[in-house]
Amino acid sequence: MDENSASPRLNQYEKGKHTPDIGTLKALADKLGVPLSYFFCEDELSAELVVNLNKLSKSDREKILDITSKMIAESPRD
Repeated sequence: MDENSASPRLNQYEKGKHTPDIGTLKALADKLGVPLSYFFCEDELSAELVVNLNKLSKSDREKILDITSKMIAESPRD
């Protein structure tokens, strides 16, 4: 996507007039320095978590997964 068409095209994506294909989303993610999954987060907190997790090493992500799994297992069920 060249710079001349990027802004209008992004505007069309934001307004829901067009849906980007997976290749376009991947290119945008790479350009923005975020993981592809960022675009599928339903809220800002989830998006921030995805970005932060992506910056961690695999072993640190595994530690976070272990911690959150334990938190879920220990929390009371509603």
